[in-house]
Amino acid sequence: MYLKKINLKNKTAVVTGSGKGIGRACAIALAEAGADLIIISRTKKDLDEVSKTIRKFKSKCSTHICDINNYYQIKKIINKQKKIDILVNNAGINIPEYFTKVKKKNMEKIVKINTISTFHLAQLCALKMLKFRNRKKIGGSIINMSSQMGHVGGPIRSVYNMTKFGLEGLTKGMAIDLAKHNIRVNTICPTFVETPMVKKFFKNKKFKREVIKNIPLGRVASLADVATAVTFLASDASSMITGTSILVDGGWTAK
Repeated sequence: MYLKKINLKNKTAVVTGSGKGIGRACAIALAEAGADLIIISRTKKDLDEVSKTIRKFKSKCSTHICDINNYYQIKKIINKQKKIDILVNNAGINIPEYFTKVKKKNMEKIVKINTISTFHLAQLCALKMLKFRNRKKIGGSIINMSSQMGHVGGPIRSVYNMTKFGLEGLTKGMAIDLAKHNIRVNTICPTFVETPMVKKFFKNKKFKREVIKNIPLGRVASLADVATAVTFLASDASSMITGTSILVDGGWTAK
């Protein structure tokens, strides 16, 4: 009687950066929960592989090769969709550099992807959600992929910190504006996750030891840890949660 089930049947979800890593895991998890998918990435081969997996769950899946920085291409993709109920705003980058050595071009690249393009996509998807006549009744969910670094500082991550703290602020402002339409907006804030990029960083044994030492649970997050939290926020099981964060960080920010 009191347990809300995670069921995304008849829902359509957009996932960016869905060719690899966290985005791929989120797209597949949403399909497992019953959603149809619109997946966006720059690499056709990756999209084809993810789409094939999604279809095994009897979910529909459309693929779109696009750089999230290309506003007019993204706008065209979003505007031609019949319906969008869920956005997982996942695409993002980091270029670790010590603060006084941050290159201008790198700073601008991170800000463009993590902040400006993320804002544009959220706005375009919200506008599409609002065109659906029963939106207030059926609701909607926008999930911005943030980081534990949107809550605490980290070495050689000042620009990344800036963009993720900004994303936390954007999420709260969006949540207040869109609440009257029953569109919820939240962030997922992972610690280091088992992705190809993190495995590459962990070739530096000293860095790996430092990371694990900072996580009270003593391990990095799995892709399933993050994708499950995303699927929860996408579903009506979290219908009273908006304007906040789920920290999938093993206790990193509790210290």
